[in-house]
Amino acid sequence: MLAVSHLLTDVSSYGDSLRYTRRSVGHRSGTHKGAGPVVVWNVTRTCNLRCVHCYSQSENKKYAGELSTEEAMRVIDDLAEARVPVILFSGGEPFARPDLLDLARYAVSKGIRVTLSTNGTLITEEVARRIREIGVGYVGISLDGVGEIHDRFRGKKGAFDGALRGIRNCLRQGQKVGLRFTINRHNADQVPAIFDLMEKEGIQRACFYHLVYSGRASVQYDVSHEETRRILDFIFDKVEDFARRGIVKEILTVDNHTNAPYLYLRVKRKNPEKAEIVLEKLRNNGGNRSGIAIANIDPLGNVHPDQFTQSITLGNVRERPFSEIWNDETHPVLTALRDRKPLLKGRCSRCRFLDICNGNLRARALAVHRDLWAEDPACYLTDEEIS
Repeated sequence: MLAVSHLLTDVSSYGDSLRYTRRSVGHRSGTHKGAGPVVVWNVTRTCNLRCVHCYSQSENKKYAGELSTEEAMRVIDDLAEARVPVILFSGGEPFARPDLLDLARYAVSKGIRVTLSTNGTLITEEVARRIREIGVGYVGISLDGVGEIHDRFRGKKGAFDGALRGIRNCLRQGQKVGLRFTINRHNADQVPAIFDLMEKEGIQRACFYHLVYSGRASVQYDVSHEETRRILDFIFDKVEDFARRGIVKEILTVDNHTNAPYLYLRVKRKNPEKAEIVLEKLRNNGGNRSGIAIANIDPLGNVHPDQFTQSITLGNVRERPFSEIWNDETHPVLTALRDRKPLLKGRCSRCRFLDICNGNLRARALAVHRDLWAEDPACYLTDEEIS
């Protein structure tokens, strides 16, 4: 996750303390010394929509074997003991679980920051009020375009109107809310419209996700390297435009760590002195931290290095506590992810930006090359830029 607005224009948020301070660098199993990882928890696979690019291949049906409320509460107890700073409740659609807000409330009571990743269609005014009262830190609502574009991606007419209602309900309650937009070849031209919507509706935050080839999403849906660069240039320009106009927005990009050196090279051309500050922050962050500062728990209680590597299971919370699974240095893949640089192949192995990218997403390398340590095919830097 790259905090573009923070790095380019010094807009600050909670997450920056986990990403860019000196305490965030060099720790093998958490966000900083003495703390656990951020946990993305897919609390259910059930979803009321059927999205084209869903990594969990969710449908509107009940799935057997998901963790019960009591089991989930015990997991939260353990996550608190492990000093996990953030739980991101996701799905499927997390609000398909009737007890979602009970779990959120319990996690907050244990001192864990709670964020929600949702399609937004089930957030009524009453639900938004309860979210705010519980103390949820942030609600991320997915939009893949405006109007029918979003409906087509989400597999349901009216999905855009429902998501926008959810956003507005959160805003009326004073709940921090933002957009989640996944860039792909079918909606790349919608990026300007997303910025326009943010400004029109007073939405504070937007995360622009790069496609990960997992579940229903395949490499054929992705944009070209040239198009990726063009989109990133537009996003960076808009962040600077907001700053010039005194508009405070938090803009992030997610799931392509190539963006870190690409942003650094841009700043270096414009302001070499500022570029050194940016570079230090990026080194503190260290790039991709799947298996290091990011963990995933799936609906069945399986633990994975991140939500996209479901084929790699580290253990199950029904059999062992999460903290024990996460700190088990005998698992070969987990240990390798935490010291991956010598294992990386291809362009990744000879890239001068490895210390701020860390080999990007292993899930894409695995999907395309069937090799966890191959180069990430979504890296769009030229050979000259990485040399």
